[in-house]
Amino acid sequence: MSARDWVEKDYYRELGVAKDASADDVKKAYRKIARENHPDAKPGDTKAEARFKAAGEAYGVLSDPEKRQQYDEARTMFSGGRFGGFGGGRGAGAGAGAGGTGFSGGFDVGDLFGGGGARAGQPGAGGLGDLLGGLFGGGAGTTTGPTPGMGGTRPREQRGADVETDVRIDFAEAVGGTTLPLRLASPTRCTNCGGNGAKPGTSPRTCLTCGGAGVVSRSQGAFAFSEPCRDCSGTGSIVDEPCPECGGDGVSTRSRTLTVRIPPGVDDGQRIRLAGQGQPGSRGGPPGDLFVVVHVNSDDLFGRSERNADDLTLTVPVTFPELVDGTTITVPTMDGKVSLKVPAGSSSGRTLRVRGRGVHRKDGRTGDLLVTVELAVPSRLSSAARQALDAYVEATADHDPRADLTRRAEAAARRETAS
Repeated sequence: MSARDWVEKDYYRELGVAKDASADDVKKAYRKIARENHPDAKPGDTKAEARFKAAGEAYGVLSDPEKRQQYDEARTMFSGGRFGGFGGGRGAGAGAGAGGTGFSGGFDVGDLFGGGGARAGQPGAGGLGDLLGGLFGGGAGTTTGPTPGMGGTRPREQRGADVETDVRIDFAEAVGGTTLPLRLASPTRCTNCGGNGAKPGTSPRTCLTCGGAGVVSRSQGAFAFSEPCRDCSGTGSIVDEPCPECGGDGVSTRSRTLTVRIPPGVDDGQRIRLAGQGQPGSRGGPPGDLFVVVHVNSDDLFGRSERNADDLTLTVPVTFPELVDGTTITVPTMDGKVSLKVPAGSSSGRTLRVRGRGVHRKDGRTGDLLVTVELAVPSRLSSAARQALDAYVEATADHDPRADLTRRAEAAARRETAS
């Protein structure tokens, strides 16, 4: 993409967010557009495909803090996409002497760009030229073309944008880990031309207008203005015979299938990074990364502990006699069954630990199974059960389970009255 195109595009409007939108707002807006216009959701819809690609391009810039800052600064400086600047100031103006500036007070316009004031064989002093170099992929801001006396470099490689997608797995797959195929339809480096945009058997040629720099300079009075080369659109090269598959862009949208390994113990909402599987870079730059956001379905029996995600949780109903007298019960686990002893006198809600029956990490860490026993209260009683319950109530009439609570409440009331 040329520098002019990069600055002239309104990425905020593309995603429908404000300029001060947070990173989360940018991500939400992109994911909404990507879901609605994904080629799998609207196959054959060229408008949706173009919208999908444009949103990915915008997200690639606005999701990267450094790229977003450069983009904002460039649009502020070059309103409307007009790229202007001051050329070498030495001897530019009328009345400038040898080594002079053409301005009173010894002010050298070229020093703004870190190049105009440099001596032969010395680098520039930095400044605005460094910013322009970062934006255009070149060196100093006094960008180059075939203009005599102005050296330059070819635009630098640019890393591709990161891509994010979602997958949904079952609870058991999250606990034990799994491997699943992931089908994507996204921009990738054109395999037909290798990403250079030229028809196989041919190669792009260096643009003669800008000398491969991607920008040209023109003088107007005491100033020199730089702008992207119109002949090569700022790329520094010209493709005479475009690749029939990508049309010369070097990028094509196609479906591909990747194998994603989900590690044991993955949490709901966790992001898994696949290096180099994002959007292709430009000018031979490396591709971005693919981030897979994992969503985990809930399970009817098991859960994850809030204190330690490696521990699994399970609630088991028990009867009143089992709590009073104690018992041994059989409880399910993720990989079978185990026997668990419930101590006599256990209260409802007590949690018992079964060691080694939780998440098994690849690094050797192992979680436990936390079993909570819960008193099962019958909704209806048979006549025999009713008689037995009445007999129990009569036998325990002298026992008040809330006696200790009553004593503490009365003691607290007396202290408050005394104070």
